[in-house]
Amino acid sequence: MWCHDSQVWRFVFARYLPALAVLSALWEAPPTSIAYAVFHCTVGDVLIGVGALLAALIATRASALHNWHWILVNTVAVIFGFVFTAFSEWFNTTVLASWTYSEWMPLTPFVPIGVSPLLQWVVVPLAALAFSRRVAYSSKSC
Repeated sequence: MWCHDSQVWRFVFARYLPALAVLSALWEAPPTSIAYAVFHCTVGDVLIGVGALLAALIATRASALHNWHWILVNTVAVIFGFVFTAFSEWFNTTVLASWTYSEWMPLTPFVPIGVSPLLQWVVVPLAALAFSRRVAYSSKSC
């Protein structure tokens, strides 16, 4: 079972989490951004990403790292992150009205959710997992 495999935990925290954090920070960080907002968004993205990966490992009944069904784990993790983000974006902009999108943000056609945050949860986790997997298997430390 994946949760008993120390390689899984090393992979998640030593490979995936740092890659996800860096890619999330780059996604959130235009040069004019305020440091607190970037930090806040990046930490939130990392928590969502790790939660989505762990939920995917549970949902796919993943075993030891070397036996993962990578496409399935990636797909389920992306779906978890995407759905959580869609709900969070909608809830914060529509229900709580705690912030609004810039006029430059393209929105989805049926529900006013920003395209960029949704696209982030397709691009960033897949890139972080691909990078982490490549590093883990090339270094043989995971």
